[in-house]
Amino acid sequence: MTSPGSIRRIRRIDLRRSALTGGPVDYRRAVPRAEFDVEAAVDIVKPITDAVRERGVEAILEFNARFDGVEQTEIRVPVEVLHRALEKLAPEIRAALEESIARLRATCQAELETDAVTELGPGARVTHRKVPVGRVGLYVPGGLAPLVSSVVMNVVPAQVAGVESIALASPPQKEFGGLPHPSILAACALLGVEEVYAVGGAQAIAMFAYGVEASATTEGCERVDLVTGPGNIYVVTAKRVLKGQVGIDSEAGPTEIAILADDTADAAYVAADLISQAEHDPLAAAVLVTSSERLADEVEAELDKQVSVTKHAERIGISLSGSQSGIVLVDDVEQGIDVVNAYAAEHLEIHTQNPDVAASRIRNAGAIFVGPHAPVSLGDYCAGSNHVLPTGGCACHSSGLSVRAFTKSVHVVDYSREGLAAVRDHVVTLAEAEDLPGHGAAVSVRFSEPSPVESGETTP
Repeated sequence: MTSPGSIRRIRRIDLRRSALTGGPVDYRRAVPRAEFDVEAAVDIVKPITDAVRERGVEAILEFNARFDGVEQTEIRVPVEVLHRALEKLAPEIRAALEESIARLRATCQAELETDAVTELGPGARVTHRKVPVGRVGLYVPGGLAPLVSSVVMNVVPAQVAGVESIALASPPQKEFGGLPHPSILAACALLGVEEVYAVGGAQAIAMFAYGVEASATTEGCERVDLVTGPGNIYVVTAKRVLKGQVGIDSEAGPTEIAILADDTADAAYVAADLISQAEHDPLAAAVLVTSSERLADEVEAELDKQVSVTKHAERIGISLSGSQSGIVLVDDVEQGIDVVNAYAAEHLEIHTQNPDVAASRIRNAGAIFVGPHAPVSLGDYCAGSNHVLPTGGCACHSSGLSVRAFTKSVHVVDYSREGLAAVRDHVVTLAEAEDLPGHGAAVSVRFSEPSPVESGETTP
């Protein structure tokens, strides 16, 4: 694969059993992955978050000037600016956003959980109640691309979950007078989000986590309970530094796509889908896992042809030729399933003879795209799924953003005297086994003599 600057070709990794020696191979280590050293960025990010905690808006304005090259007197975007951006939004973009919103809202509403009530005996009831988080801060990147779709992906599940207070931050853009990108502002207005801040990077996450007081020139921002949304390494590091102070969705790093394919796959489709994710970032990972050497050759030829005519050819070429990307050869789809399960990709496409069968055996992926007509870019915009997904192998234990991320569970324990009596002895026994007699006494005291409630006595 060649692109401007004669970037070298995408590399190959042979995991076919005939090529392996020395015993079992750890597929998770063998498959390429983007380097994303959050710990290395802590020393840079910690002073930023500390400064925001100590000096509030003053520190935010200084960091926005230093990192984004904008001079501001206020950080909150006026509501009339949001509505003006929506008025100026191209009709076709508005129509596309409305369709994306409608589809995502439908799947989010289907995810809503009702209270689960368990009757454990007479007078013994436990209710598992789902309640929305009170206030959330949503982060939308604005670096290499204005991710207007990320506004939709963050806001819609929060709204469906019933979150009452939603704030959103996106980096100020010098070319737009220190405001976030107009399409991001328009999407906020379309969704009814009116608390928007022109703040980016680690300082935005710190603003949400600590809250900042108003100054003489700008409104402040109340602290939030939860921060969600993707970002660069400094945003992710700020989430890690502050997650004891505020809830976070995940530490999402550079985007990644894995494609599991056999010799029935269309090489042009596969190449286009690898390119679509490489377009995000030079650190983006694009991995093809295939049992067909012929397909691997054809995909390389397609990459040569397609990358040369794309707008972001240089960025894409760096991504595809980087250490995080590659074509992985396997013996068969069976081995390929083992490889992609170990890799636990953010996005996984299945291009095999029976893609639904293969997809049913995938347990580790942020989202699974089945068959030749479900590219990842569909999920980025209009599939009805969410594109804020776990990266870096975290799909083996974490899920993508959903309504559930914006709710929490509360157990409501409702026992009568009769219900407590049924387990009284068990509670006392377990309390004594743990050498916590006070726990047992808190139950026993309720049966030593009739309580005022049980005897009908009341306090005057």
